[in-house]
Formats: sequence, C-alpha cells, structure tokens
Amino acid sequence: MTTAAATHHPSLLRQYLALTKPRVTQLAVFCAVIGMFLAVPGLPDLGRAALATLGIWLLAAAAFSVNCLIERETDARMLRTARRATASGEISPPQVLLMAGVLGGAGMLVLYWGVNALTMWLTFASFVGYALIYTAILKPLTPQNIVIGGLSGAMPPALGWAAMADAVPAEAWVLVLIIFIWTPPHFWALALYRHHEYEKSGLPMLPVTHGQNFTQLHVLLYSVALFAASLLPFVIRMSGVAYLLAACALSGKFVWQAFDLYRHYSDARARKLFWYSILYLALLFAALLLDHWVGLILMPAP
Repeated sequence: MTTAAATHHPSLLRQYLALTKPRVTQLAVFCAVIGMFLAVPGLPDLGRAALATLGIWLLAAAAFSVNCLIERETDARMLRTARRATASGEISPPQVLLMAGVLGGAGMLVLYWGVNALTMWLTFASFVGYALIYTAILKPLTPQNIVIGGLSGAMPPALGWAAMADAVPAEAWVLVLIIFIWTPPHFWALALYRHHEYEKSGLPMLPVTHGQNFTQLHVLLYSVALFAASLLPFVIRMSGVAYLLAACALSGKFVWQAFDLYRHYSDARARKLFWYSILYLALLFAALLLDHWVGLILMPAP
C-alpha cells in the first residue's frame, strides 16, 4: 500500500502541474522578465524582479488552471487535450478552483506587498481577460476569439515593465503589440493541423468556420504585419542595429514559412510554423535584451 501511494502521489502532482500549462507559462514569464530588464538602464533590483516573476507566474498558472476547468468538456472531445485531469475527471472542479484560488491569491499578495499595486492589478486584469472573457465568452462565440482575446495573453512585457518602473510607457506597449500580432498566426497554425479535432470539439475556430485556404491567407497576412511590428523597437529608437538585424532575420523566416504554407499546405508545414513561432518569440525578445545590454556597454560615459 505504501508503494502504491508513493507512486500515485507524484502522478497526481504532475496532473495538477499540467493544468498550469508549464510551457506556455514559461514563455509568458520569460517575456515578462525581458520587460523587467528593459525597463531600467542597468540591472533591475534582482530581489524585486524575483518577486515579480513569482507573482506573475502564480497568477498565470491560476489563469491556465481556470481555463482547463472551463474547457473540460471541450478538452474531452479533443485528442490533444483529452488526457488533462479536468477532462478525464481525475481532478474535480472544486479541487481546481481551490488550486487556482490559492495560486492566484498568493500571486496577488506577492505582487502587492513585494512589487507594487499597479503590477498586481494589471496582472489580475490579464487573469480575468484570459480565464474568463476569452475562455468563457469569446472562444466559443466567434472565430476571431484569438484576435480579440489576444490582448490578455500579450500583456507579460507590460507587467514586467510595470514591476520595475511602476509605469507602463509606450515602449512596453510596443512589446505588447508584437505579441498581440504574433498570437493569431501562432494559434491558427496549430488550428490548421488540428482542424478535425476543433471541428469535433464544436469550437468555432477559423479553419472550421472559414476553411483552410482562408486561414492560410490570414496566417500570411498576420505574419507580414508581425514583420512590420517587430521593427518598431528600432523605429522608436528603443533598440539598435543588432536587434534590427535579428528581427529582420527572424521575421523574414516567419513570413517565408507562412508564404510556403499558403502556397503548398500540409499538416507538416503548419506544424513546423507553429513550433517555429514559439522559438521566434523567445529569440526576438532575447535579441531585444542583448541589444539593450550591448547599448549599455557601448554607451560613452557621461
């Protein structure tokens, strides 16, 4: 009996952890951390940055848990998500709500007492926007759900910036804009090669409601818009030539893959674009930070 309990306990912990969507959470927190480092001329207060990172992670994890709870019936009809503990019924709704409440409450306390009230309220607003407005209202209502609801998922750089500067200037909103435009082609690439599952789920995703060709075209158009948006940090002199070169290379590859997908569709090409889009965002924001540090090193002393 002891052995069985020992093997079951880690499995249950892994199931709870899976509800927080660790990979998505890591990318969101990474973008928030980049915002923290860009918000100050030198290194940020590392203690405050650590608390901000923890608080944002806790609230993001709570939001994803609520998302899994609301979508449990839909998830059960999709191969990709049917193994989630909420979809299989292994973790009950009250248990998920308790976990989300503990995580979210702890995150708000950490942000309020360890960072500032602005970051707490912005992060809480992102929680409401994603977990409730997007998941419960927009996603089952309109094929433009990911466009309209994308703002909440695009907020991490602004949250990180607010944590360090107690303000959200135009530079932070440029980073939000980049993620906002990145979200539709990223998600629609997934929806294209999973369109049979989304059709079965009953969700009005763009490939289901408007067809494959229409979605391919919109992936291409958004990728072109993303290329333009990725140049804005250089245009407003937030970054230098090093970032510009990285943005052109990364965004150029994004557009090329989207164009290739538009001309010759295959599930393999859609899957390739989806995975590249994740790498793209991480590398683009890393390039912003590296360019920022290079600028500080090369900046002449006053």
